[in-house]
Amino acid sequence: MGDSPSSSIAPDAHAKQSDKWSPLRERMVKTQIERRGVRDPKVLAAMRKVPRHLFVPSRYRKDSYDDRPLPIGQSQTISQPYVVAKMTELLELKGGEKVLEIGTGSGYQAAVLAEIAGEVFTIEIVPELGKSAKKLLEKMGYKNIHVMVGDGYKGWPEAAPFDAIIVTAAPPYIPQPLVDQLKMGARMVLPVGETFQELIVVTRTKKGYDTRKVFAVRFVPMTGEVQKKAPGK
Repeated sequence: MGDSPSSSIAPDAHAKQSDKWSPLRERMVKTQIERRGVRDPKVLAAMRKVPRHLFVPSRYRKDSYDDRPLPIGQSQTISQPYVVAKMTELLELKGGEKVLEIGTGSGYQAAVLAEIAGEVFTIEIVPELGKSAKKLLEKMGYKNIHVMVGDGYKGWPEAAPFDAIIVTAAPPYIPQPLVDQLKMGARMVLPVGETFQELIVVTRTKKGYDTRKVFAVRFVPMTGEVQKKAPGK
């Protein structure tokens, strides 16, 4: 897949502000992420580097490195740091991959992915969030993240196939169009369910796909076309 890209954040951008928060990021990684078993050094490095406080509204900034999701507006949230790290680790990225994310939200997960992957394609159904995330990621100097406002159910066919796919909102079932955009043997990590949700790892196979349950989670529901379709339709 190639080597992991060099630093994607502009070297001087937010440098002073990031230094102020770096001890909190270090504590977050040690107490919330490493302690719970995340071991991939690339994931840990990305979590130490990406300034989560820049992705939350100012009124929640003091809570940026707490062990919980936070509101970002439009009835959406930025995921708990451990969940971001664990989902990223489950993709088993080596560096340089092409990754699709469904549910850009604040842009934080995309930034973490972009520290490891070669290119990140991310789709957000809420226009206000998509535009805001795109503006922030560009301001931070990321050149390898492509943001599109739209319904993620059908994925991004023009950029497919992908080495990995991550979904950060819960569909009631596994969307077949996303499975079809995985390379053979590639992985998708997503929460699935309505009242009760499970984090699932999907691996594309010659016969279709295999699934593995990881643990129970709670995500906002995936909206749009996925709510109108039943599996196999």
